[in-house]
Amino acid sequence: MKQGTTIITLDNGYHLWTNTQGTGDLHLLCLHGGPGGTHEYYENFAQKLAEQGLSIQVHMYDQLGSFYSDQPDYSDPETANRYLTYEYFLEEVEEVRKKLGLDQFYLIGQSWGGALVQLYALKYGHHLKGAIISSMTDNIDEYVANINKIRELVLPADAVSFMKQCEVENDYANDRYQDYVDLLNKGYVDRKQPKAISHLIGTMATPVYNAFQGDNEFVVTGKLKEWDVRDQIKDIKAPTLITFGEHETMPLAAAHRMAETIPHARLTTTPEGGHHHMIDNAPVYFKHLADFIKDVESGSFDK
Repeated sequence: MKQGTTIITLDNGYHLWTNTQGTGDLHLLCLHGGPGGTHEYYENFAQKLAEQGLSIQVHMYDQLGSFYSDQPDYSDPETANRYLTYEYFLEEVEEVRKKLGLDQFYLIGQSWGGALVQLYALKYGHHLKGAIISSMTDNIDEYVANINKIRELVLPADAVSFMKQCEVENDYANDRYQDYVDLLNKGYVDRKQPKAISHLIGTMATPVYNAFQGDNEFVVTGKLKEWDVRDQIKDIKAPTLITFGEHETMPLAAAHRMAETIPHARLTTTPEGGHHHMIDNAPVYFKHLADFIKDVESGSFDK
């Protein structure tokens, strides 16, 4: 399979940026978060997994609307209605799989990508060797309760009240409000604040992010308000790794429940890890990931 960057053309005519790193007969397809983020925290996965003794090809892509791929005009209502949906992004995963020639592969998704992993495992699980849900719950209600709890734990009462008032007034651009968001991000999202993936301009696809999440990680005003597959995850058949940071936005209690509900699931947590625990505590994160793949490959996962 071709290494490095390949631009693929979707059946809808749009183009996606893809990149493959690593060698071997195993394949890992990576779904980034946001939605509207980029592939960039996956760039060293082949290298890190090789250090764990795994030869694996790691395939990354930027979803439609994200930085390196085509960016539709979402200000057009017809375009937004067609492409800013759960169904579109799920079917995009399947089309990418086909165009990259993958089958019997591992699928990992971070945050929003973890929601897509759950949907993909439910509909297309017969293509999977294993599913990795990284920092994503199976419903939004527990997430909202957790982020509100975090705000009340970290910030003084007047700051929480101020943030809530800004949200009522749709005043997300308020400097004081964004200062609080930055503080929360440093504690629970990007604890390590990596410079390696910083840019001179913003890379978040804000029309996509705003449509699903809202203004920031600590408020949900978009389509993610609908997210709830609690009654479905029992039907995921693929071996599943659920991996959460121990100091992040997603509720660990939900992760424990998910691991008990999905028939063939394992939960691992990363000490000192926030939402992006693959960066915050890479040695632990990659050992957990490699151990999961090795156990599935050896047939010892459920033993």
